[in-house]
Amino acid sequence: MSRLPQLIPSGASWRKSSYSNGSGGECVEIATVQSAALVRDSKNVEGPFLTFSGAGWACFVSAVQHGEFQSRLPGRRW
Repeated sequence: MSRLPQLIPSGASWRKSSYSNGSGGECVEIATVQSAALVRDSKNVEGPFLTFSGAGWACFVSAVQHGEFQSRLPGRRW
């Protein structure tokens, strides 16, 4: 199966997570364009990225803030 290339929208200004420690760890970068949020791996800036609607991004951030993904950390049962 081939993957279609993703085109980064013009005007996308990426910023790294404030939780990044600068030692090359697991970091993500976020860009907002029009009414969407883009998320990519900071170590693979030419790679694929996720696209969230504004409402979808707000819901995802709220779920993270409320610990809804804590049980999915490595070493824990799903």
